[in-house]
Amino acid sequence: MFRYIVKRILSMIPTALIISIILFAFSKAMPGDPIQAMMPQGTAMTKTQEEQLYKNLSERYGLDKSYTEQYVRWLGRMLKGDFGESLRVKKPVKDYLKEPLKNTIYLNIGSTILSFVLSILIGIRSATHRGGAFDKIFQTLTLIGISIPIFFIALLLIYFLSFRLKWLPANGMPRKNTFGQWVIYLTLPTIALTIGSLASLSRYVRNSMLDALNQDYIRTARSKGLKEKTVIYSHAFRNALIPVVTALTWAVLGMFSGSAITERIFAYRGIGNELITAVIAQDYNVILALSMFYAVLTLLGNLIMDIAYALVDPRVRLEA
Repeated sequence: MFRYIVKRILSMIPTALIISIILFAFSKAMPGDPIQAMMPQGTAMTKTQEEQLYKNLSERYGLDKSYTEQYVRWLGRMLKGDFGESLRVKKPVKDYLKEPLKNTIYLNIGSTILSFVLSILIGIRSATHRGGAFDKIFQTLTLIGISIPIFFIALLLIYFLSFRLKWLPANGMPRKNTFGQWVIYLTLPTIALTIGSLASLSRYVRNSMLDALNQDYIRTARSKGLKEKTVIYSHAFRNALIPVVTALTWAVLGMFSGSAITERIFAYRGIGNELITAVIAQDYNVILALSMFYAVLTLLGNLIMDIAYALVDPRVRLEA
């Protein structure tokens, strides 16, 4: 397995390089001029002074060079962990994004655990009670959950749990760095993200379980007189878990990339919210740093998914 992992990591290098070129090209193709956006407005400067300031800012951020030189310079600094300076807040991107990254991880840990546990429990019960009342209710609710966009779910939660019942704050960040404050402010966005992924993930678990329960080895296990719980959890679920690993991996990656809308609605300072702000402000260094983060996360997600296959089912062998 070690040789396979090393080979996969090495194969990611040219892929990541191509992605970086595409992302850099897209960032330069975006409309607007970041230097012009940084120019002071309403000041009594002469045209010569404005031109000189524009030139100085361009030289400071390396935007006076050709696109090829800019890319090579950006790539070299990125490989050293230097993502440049934010054009908007005038701080190193690496330092500026530490706090939002931590906040997004906090948010996604809770929603991922809830989605994983609940989808397995609900999916298994629905599959083992196929055609029953629980299964019919499950099918209806999950279909509704898949159809409703996550921003609408977030708005419903804010309306009922914040404005009407006044149980939780509608948005914002914890006023104090305490566990209680984090729980209070993370509850609504965590519920929104969980509901957004739970519907599709639990249906995936149900379908995988139904497929496993219809296999010959399940009928053989039952004919041997094994308890139903043993048949379900030791035989059916173990085999149904293999395709579920794929869905769960992409669900986790989807939460990181899809949490931008949720973070924006709840005014939660995560990397998704910062990416939207950076796009609006034409803060190219932040855009490139976060875009590369999502790209590398996706590449690593594919590797983790393959390793998880082998861990879940020893019959799966990773060939180098």
